[in-house]
Amino acid sequence: QVQLVESGGGLVQAGGSLRLSCLASGRTFSTYAMGWFRQAPGKEREFVAAISPSGGSTYYADSVKGRFSISRDNAKNTVYLQVNNLQHEDTAVYYCAARWAAQGVWLRTLPNGYNNWGQGTQVTVSS
Repeated sequence: QVQLVESGGGLVQAGGSLRLSCLASGRTFSTYAMGWFRQAPGKEREFVAAISPSGGSTYYADSVKGRFSISRDNAKNTVYLQVNNLQHEDTAVYYCAARWAAQGVWLRTLPNGYNNWGQGTQVTVSS
């Protein structure tokens, strides 16, 4: 198990950028695949991006391709989500998630594929 703490959210104008961070506890961070999800009011939690345990592979939702970038620093137990050209529809609480993936297929895009979650960080985009 890992504990996850997100940071970096805030209020930004449309077209602006933020870098979200997620700090994980524990000494086995490099065996976990990491994902970012978001949830807007009244909507289901939706997949945004994921990264493999080594950081060598990434995957994005179509809605954020070309605007968002996921990365990780295993030495710092941290995963990042760079969000650029933010639009009003990107307004949501952004959650970091982790799943142990030292073996087998690392990618999951549904929330039930992850068993460790942070508390979330609010991103609000003003038009």
